[in-house]
Order: sequence, then structure tokens, then C-alpha cells
Amino acid sequence: MQQGKIWVADHAGVYVIKMVGDVRLTLCMSFDHFINNMFAADDFSSIIFDLSEADAIDSTTLGLMAKISILADQRKHLRPVVIATSRGINRLLETMGFAEIFDIVDELSECVTPSECLEMGAIDECEAKNKVIEAHRILMDLNQDNHETFKDLVKTLEDVS
Repeated sequence: MQQGKIWVADHAGVYVIKMVGDVRLTLCMSFDHFINNMFAADDFSSIIFDLSEADAIDSTTLGLMAKISILADQRKHLRPVVIATSRGINRLLETMGFAEIFDIVDELSECVTPSECLEMGAIDECEAKNKVIEAHRILMDLNQDNHETFKDLVKTLEDVS
């Protein structure tokens, strides 16, 4: 499986986030920093996630995706689009309840060319743990199945000093 990458591009307020390979926790700090910058941009107008080349996405990354959708709805009344061409990725999105907060399409009509790759930066263990907890709390709030799936993980992480 290819090491995960998150590519980002924006044009006139349209943000494209392309995930490639096996996207994991190691990218969460850079991704969260990007999220904050994206919402701070004056011209922010829409978000497209391209998951057509993603092999796997961990739950922390899914939580950050959900965070984006929730913030987009709260701040701009926007519903991000997710392009997911893989049956496995589509099943994962469905299981997580993402159809409630994203418009999901299963085919890519045009090639997306990203302009910047988020790099894995140095990970502060405490900050990373807090991001993992935040991402999983967001997933837990999406539906009861997610709450049951992630409640023990969140409790364990919160109890670890």
C-alpha cells in the first residue's frame, strides 16, 4: 500500500483536498493546520474531497474530514463534496454516516491537479493525542454506531496522562 499523502489546491475559494494511498494519523497535525488556514481565508467558498486514489483512511483523518463539513455548514451553509470511486472507501464513508454531512459522488469527471502536498511535520505527542481525541469525538457525534465504536478509545486516550 502506498504511503499516504494529502494534496491541497485552491482556486478562487474552491478548495480541493486529494487523499492518496494509506492516509494516517501522521498527517493530522499538518491537515488540521491547513483546515484552520482554509476557514480563515476571505475567499473560502467550497470544498471538494477527491478520494479516488485513497487506499485507506484512518478514523482520525475521517474525524478531521467531518470537522471540515461541520465547520463549512456552520460558517457558510456549505456541504462539501466527496469523490470516492472505490467500493471499500464508499462503504467506509457510508458506515461512518458521511452521507448525512457530505455530498458523495462515485465518479470523477475531470482530473484534479493539486498544487501543494501537506508534509508530515514533527509530531508533539500531547498535541497529536488531543487531535486524535477531537477527531474521534466528532465521529462519535455523527451517529450512535460511531459513538459505540469509538467511546472506549476516547475514554482510554483521555485517561492516559
